[in-house]
Amino acid sequence: MKQVGIIGSGTWGTALGILLIHNGNQVTLWSAFEKEAEDIRTKRKHRNLPEAAIPESMEITADLETAMEGKDVLILAVPSIYVRETARKMAPFCKEGQIVVNVAKGIEESSLLVLSQVIEEELPQACVTVLSGPSHAEEVSRLLPTTCVVGAKSRRTAEILQKLFMNEAFRVYTSPDMIGIELGAALKNVIALAAGIADGLGYGDNTKAALITRGIAEIGRLGAAMGGKLQTFAGLSGIGDLIVTCASMHSRNRRAGILIGQGRSMEEAMEEVKMVVEGVYSAKAALALSKQYQIPMPIVEQVNAVLFDGKPAADAVRDLMLRDRQIENPALEWEDESEEK
Repeated sequence: MKQVGIIGSGTWGTALGILLIHNGNQVTLWSAFEKEAEDIRTKRKHRNLPEAAIPESMEITADLETAMEGKDVLILAVPSIYVRETARKMAPFCKEGQIVVNVAKGIEESSLLVLSQVIEEELPQACVTVLSGPSHAEEVSRLLPTTCVVGAKSRRTAEILQKLFMNEAFRVYTSPDMIGIELGAALKNVIALAAGIADGLGYGDNTKAALITRGIAEIGRLGAAMGGKLQTFAGLSGIGDLIVTCASMHSRNRRAGILIGQGRSMEEAMEEVKMVVEGVYSAKAALALSKQYQIPMPIVEQVNAVLFDGKPAADAVRDLMLRDRQIENPALEWEDESEEK
């Protein structure tokens, strides 16, 4: 049995807490708000996970030191825009070599760092790792079969976490490619917004399939330029997470995109979804990275135009369809290069 502190009481942090207690661990869940902590503690329910029961053994607190003290593993599960601020608050209570698992998905807009890099800046004494994959909290909290990947700099640390999380309903693979895992996790939210917009416009399965396949091509190109491995983008945190986020109504990014496609503004869509829509915060960072690394990302460009420049969604789709003719994969060679007479 391990002592685990979960820093962040959103749906994902709470679902992982339920999973880890099921695995026989002792879990403390931290909320930034005393009222929320008290509500979860007394009702043993999370307002956004109505089908999940929170075990009586899960300790709920609004005191950060209590949540961190004596823990074998800390899971940082706050929305991406709060990762740096929260990690900074954690610093006084973080011991040397402390394993910190980042489960948030995003890119910091101001620095263009992935979140593990942000955490390392604020917690240089910690051993920072990442867990990601196609894993909606609503299903994990009910112990429905799910598969994820844990990334770490050392095999030993990855295997410790694999053993911690894995059970008959939650299969975990290991990988050393932390940058690839995090880029896949963050960028798929931007593509999922595009998929939702297409749904909102009334387009069909063909459109969504095109966005998913061309979306992973964009993610893979940028990810490889930044040091990620192409095999990672073909795996759970790449195409796997992209498929589930583009297809499921559990996906807040897809739901926000649907509303935008139906004519809502970005602000109206985020208000109606009532949870943090990570793709909105990652979209600008993704566009900035594409320019920095000189990687064309037409879907990301059009999502930014719709979100921040007031471009009509239907015009964005039309412009994607009317781009210059392209070879699907420039790395493939023609058997016959001779010109027809």
